Amino acid sequence: MNLNFSFLSKYWPMFVRGAGTTLILSFFTVLIGLIIGVFLALLRLGKFKPLSFLSAAYTEFIRGTPLMVQIFFIFYALPQMGFKIPNITGLGFDFPRFASGILAMGLNSGAYVGEIVRAGIQAVDKGQRSGCRGHKGQTEAARSLGMTGWQTMRRVVLPQAFKNILPALGNEFVTVIKESSIVMTIGITELMFNTSQVYSSSFRYFESLIVCALVYFVMTFTTSRLLGVMERRMKRSA
Repeated sequence: MNLNFSFLSKYWPMFVRGAGTTLILSFFTVLIGLIIGVFLALLRLGKFKPLSFLSAAYTEFIRGTPLMVQIFFIFYALPQMGFKIPNITGLGFDFPRFASGILAMGLNSGAYVGEIVRAGIQAVDKGQRSGCRGHKGQTEAARSLGMTGWQTMRRVVLPQAFKNILPALGNEFVTVIKESSIVMTIGITELMFNTSQVYSSSFRYFESLIVCALVYFVMTFTTSRLLGVMERRMKRSA
């Protein structure tokens, strides 16, 4: 078999643009997932059992159904029910399509991040937890200083929890980068979508997919190394 990468001289911008879209998509997915995850974790550990149950039910349902079904539901089913994402002109891309992909992946990521955050909070010394069932110790000390339960959670527990869960959050980011290829099914021009356009035009399937895999590897490897540096710096500053 003769490998021929000469097509890159013409099509390399498509790989670059696709990689850029993938990174943007992944960043906002993890950001939304982190917000949802913290919210779910606090509800799950809270004293109000109905909200704790709803948090657990959401997590189990999202984790127990395929991501593709969730993407299709938001992009195809919700507009049919009257819930449409308004288009914003002048952006240079299909905003409803892009927003649907980010929203679906963010909601999915939130279920996994919620479990990561919950484990991080539970890993913090029990005496430093506040606002959770059955934990005292520094809760009483914090309140003697005038802190509410929420203030103790926000100022004492969560900062320590995030230091503990940074590696797991980094793994989630890497996973999202790889899983983002699934949004090509709704026409978002991320890396895998652009790769399919390249091999459909150049007929160099093997070489196109090799380049695609290498670009994904560079993104995930670089992300892992950067997060590793952040983790070491946080440990030294602790």
